[in-house]
Amino acid sequence: MKMKSNHYINKILKTNKVSLNQKKRKMNFIISTNKKQELIDITDQVNALVVKSRVKEGLCHVFVKHATAAVIINENDDPNICIDLINALNKAFPDNAGYLHDSIDGNAGAHIKAAVLGPSETVPVTNGRLDLGRWQAVMLVELDGPRQREVFVSILNKK
Repeated sequence: MKMKSNHYINKILKTNKVSLNQKKRKMNFIISTNKKQELIDITDQVNALVVKSRVKEGLCHVFVKHATAAVIINENDDPNICIDLINALNKAFPDNAGYLHDSIDGNAGAHIKAAVLGPSETVPVTNGRLDLGRWQAVMLVELDGPRQREVFVSILNKK
């Protein structure tokens, strides 16, 4: 993964209205999704918070506080993998397949997909940065958009 400059990281923090409260160690940002289903690379936003936290070694936990979105680690180089993942999820868990919850608001498929993927991921922090593999990225998975999604980041310092 290519390292970003501090100027770039500060720009990301400002652009995404990142909130960092050192006392509570509560960090979060908002992502506005544009499609019903999509994967959005949020690695830069998360890494900016890791840098801002000044934690050199530890763990970074990324959590989306929504029942129809997920957080995953996946490839970020080929956009086709994002399409393939959504297509595979739709094949395994089709929308409007007679789910009981569809009678409420028609999004049971999105809830099931999100439950299978999960709302969070944990990534090691090494030398003050996310320690991801070359092709890995932290991705927000939108399954019932477009919406605004709030992503929470907790960084634990290794002591």
